[in-house]
Amino acid sequence: MLDSKLLRTQLQDVADRLATRGYQLDVARIEALEAQRKTVQTRTEQLQAERNARSKSIGQAKQRGEDIAPLLADVDRMASELDAGKQELEGIQAELDQLMLTLPNLPHESVPVGKDEDENVEVRRWGTPKSFDFPVQDHVALGEQHGWLDFETAVKLSGARFALMRGPIARLHRALAQFMIDLHTREHGYEEAYTPYLVQAPALQGTGQLPKFEEDLFKITREGEADFYLIPTAEVSLTNIVAGEILEAKQLPLKFVAHTPCFRSEAGASGRDTRGMIRQHQFDKVEMVQIVEPDQSFEALESLTANAEKVLQLLELPYRVLALCTGDMGFGATKTYDLEVWVPSQDKYREISSCSNCGDFQARRMQARYRNPETGKPELVHTLNGSGLAVGRTLVAVLENYQQADGSVRVPEVLKPYMAGIEVIG
Repeated sequence: MLDSKLLRTQLQDVADRLATRGYQLDVARIEALEAQRKTVQTRTEQLQAERNARSKSIGQAKQRGEDIAPLLADVDRMASELDAGKQELEGIQAELDQLMLTLPNLPHESVPVGKDEDENVEVRRWGTPKSFDFPVQDHVALGEQHGWLDFETAVKLSGARFALMRGPIARLHRALAQFMIDLHTREHGYEEAYTPYLVQAPALQGTGQLPKFEEDLFKITREGEADFYLIPTAEVSLTNIVAGEILEAKQLPLKFVAHTPCFRSEAGASGRDTRGMIRQHQFDKVEMVQIVEPDQSFEALESLTANAEKVLQLLELPYRVLALCTGDMGFGATKTYDLEVWVPSQDKYREISSCSNCGDFQARRMQARYRNPETGKPELVHTLNGSGLAVGRTLVAVLENYQQADGSVRVPEVLKPYMAGIEVIG
């Protein structure tokens, strides 16, 4: 959530910066609400002062033996007007608060300005896509040849956008997740966490999925109790560890990592990537989250992105890093790098990780703070998150990049310790 002071003091600047994201801020409505709020607040404060003065005069009139009934009636009238004013003020503030929850984060000045993904800026590449001397198969064909990647049974069980993995491919999928967790905990300094897969609405509001993206979530309604939502990413549960907390500076940075399933309805993705495992309702992801002091967050973004890149480097998968433009960034991000891995069957790079600095946007929604050692006062922390990596998409990349002419798949060297000696699948 943006700082409300910015909307009061720099409204047009905020509107201009949000416009680079394709978001049109209703400046007139905000100005009208602010003017109304100021008018009601001023009237209420004046009325409160009058009431206090009138109450004081009642005691003085009583001492003089005067009739105080008219004064009492006047004070009662003022009390009723004060209650009405306070209710009106609460209504205006509630509307402003609700509007604030729908505003995306402001892009950092270093973010390239652009309308959509076509205007993202390539930062670097690593590795060279392999040339094959045989017809390349996609991951679906490679996985289905032995029945180890089964979409038909998944449809029978759950419908479209699900997959059933069996045998060596299921093991390879698990090996990837274990390898990623081991790398991030042993070499990158993250603390492993096991989090709930079901959360309540305040957690999703804290990280920005609610109220704007409710249609993308799987919701479980419970009669007489708070609704549950299946997590769309462990970012939700990991980041909310610090919700409502005041941390000491010496506790920062906090670095969490978790391997969880993720659940997304993909409401806005109809017709996209319907074949295979690129876009599913349920998929596994290893998620990294960092909680840092404000002046450390952009340095932390570079570190977080490098941590995700290391996974691809050790797997020897070619990839590129993109700086997302203003029009393609996620709702809560102030700056984002996307990692795209080479997918041979599509002859292009596809997203496999998104690493974002959210600044104090999520922290303000969660009221997550730390005590500034210089001032002794609580200040908002900065939060970052990134996939390290999406396990299913990494499996797709491994199957396709390591395929052989007979349809078998070599196991990457770094995964062999996790595969009990299996060197080739198929």
